[in-house]
Amino acid sequence: MENVIVLIVGAGPAGLATAACLTHLSIPYVIVEREDCSASLWRNRAYDRLKLHLAKEFCELPHMSYPADVPTYIPKAMFVKYLDDYTAHFNIQPKYLTCVESSTYDNDKKCWSIVARDMAEGTKINFIAKFLVVASGENSAENIPVIPGLDSFLGEAIHSSRYKSGKSFSGKSVLVIGSGNSGMEISYDLATHGANTSIVIRSPIHVMTKELIRLGMTLPPFFTQYSG
Repeated sequence: MENVIVLIVGAGPAGLATAACLTHLSIPYVIVEREDCSASLWRNRAYDRLKLHLAKEFCELPHMSYPADVPTYIPKAMFVKYLDDYTAHFNIQPKYLTCVESSTYDNDKKCWSIVARDMAEGTKINFIAKFLVVASGENSAENIPVIPGLDSFLGEAIHSSRYKSGKSFSGKSVLVIGSGNSGMEISYDLATHGANTSIVIRSPIHVMTKELIRLGMTLPPFFTQYSG
């Protein structure tokens, strides 16, 4: 049984930022992470061309600015380096390969009872914490809708979290489902690598299409095309 003031679940950017803020206030904590590294989604499940979508001044973690020479929109590798420097600067030491299995709040004792598992040793770890911070992220699990015929589709079907680069799709016909940040950027990346790229979108949207048309991407008829 480990008694802690704060237990943080997840060593992504949110978990690391929470740990740094607690360190700044001299509040003890324990941070656990089910993967074998911090920021695993950024390291292992993000496409190569990914950049932060907001300017760097809006994407800094607390108490540590980016180096002055970084570009306005920071690429993936540079952001991961920033997270590593951040972790070292605040001496954040996550318990890796530790997965939380359950948590229960005791109203009488005013504390959390948390059961975790050491995935390397296969043993259970019990925590008693005054505060529980869940920073496991909202994009940690693939969400693939049920599509009739997908199980018998002879081509390659992957989730965006497993997409890295359009190099291997050059000259192939590729359908991208969805127009969120990942869908639009992956579509652009595919097109720039010479793939015959189409997008299927559930709802009408307005986009700037001049560049997409130049790249030869197939657009649904409900797109509003601008000349700019």
